[in-house]
Amino acid sequence: MPIGKLFTLIGIALALIGLVLTYLPGLFAWFGKLPGDIRIEDGKKFIFIPITSMIVISLLLTLLANLFFHK
Repeated sequence: MPIGKLFTLIGIALALIGLVLTYLPGLFAWFGKLPGDIRIEDGKKFIFIPITSMIVISLLLTLLANLFFHK
């Protein structure tokens, strides 16, 4: 795939993600609130490790990549 087409696809994908996050913010309200996501709050410190959320996103992106780029 030529680099120009790749950059165009990446730009379109980023624009779509921006529109979704702007107009449908509740769509990703689950992120960081799944069982297995680690949140540690102690006074001034805040540590957030979204392990389960990242696994779910990784699985979704892998599924999409296999659907679109499978030969």
